[in-house]
Amino acid sequence: MITVFDVGNTNIVIGVYEKDRLLTHWRVRTDTQKTSDEYGIMVSSLFNYEGLSMRSVAGAVISSVVPTLMAELVAMSERYLGCRPLVVGPGVKNGLAIKYDNPREVGADRVVNAVAAYNKYGGPLIIVDFGTATTFCVVSGAGEYLGGAIAPGIKISTEALVNRASKLPRIELNMPKSMIGKNTIMSMQVGVMYGFVGQVEGIISRMKKEIPGRPKVIATGGLASIIADETDLIDFIDENLTLEGLRMIYDLNRG
Repeated sequence: MITVFDVGNTNIVIGVYEKDRLLTHWRVRTDTQKTSDEYGIMVSSLFNYEGLSMRSVAGAVISSVVPTLMAELVAMSERYLGCRPLVVGPGVKNGLAIKYDNPREVGADRVVNAVAAYNKYGGPLIIVDFGTATTFCVVSGAGEYLGGAIAPGIKISTEALVNRASKLPRIELNMPKSMIGKNTIMSMQVGVMYGFVGQVEGIISRMKKEIPGRPKVIATGGLASIIADETDLIDFIDENLTLEGLRMIYDLNRG
């Protein structure tokens, strides 16, 4: 088995693979205050809950956008999983040609998503990841990572609105039943949710004008299904895209 870690600013998604089959996965809160032992005990508990043995783990791979956690997670993997993890970053083979001005600036999560999407769906592609930030990544038909866009995520945008406007309450991120809000909460839901639908459609439409061919659009991340239901521009929803990309990169580098 191999264990994959997708470390985001808000959550860490942990997956366990047997060859190319995802056995299980968990989503836990990112906590930069936790030590390697605390993470190790948590991972051990998750394995035990699913009836899995940590001794059966042959390798691990980590993609992280939280640099301060990397040393703790590497130490956790070495002590509790018994292996030094592959850390996605410069020098790690991914099979793509990175055409960014400075390839080292591309977030590991964006590279991992691009690897998975290109191998699963072919190119050209636009990948939209609804995470702490909403990211848009473009991959050419020849497997070149061309770049993309980064926008504030839905949750942090909503939090900013609530924190800066004292009379506005926190809301659930659900699609409203009407475009005309009849109360404050519904009005906020209209503005936030359909505002993001409009943002996604606008960026995708403009990107397509600059991409040769007919790019497919892949959505991933926690709110992907909610947004995708409101637009015809998203072709596929792939909730485990990042985990799949981590597995692929591990397989590419393990030799």
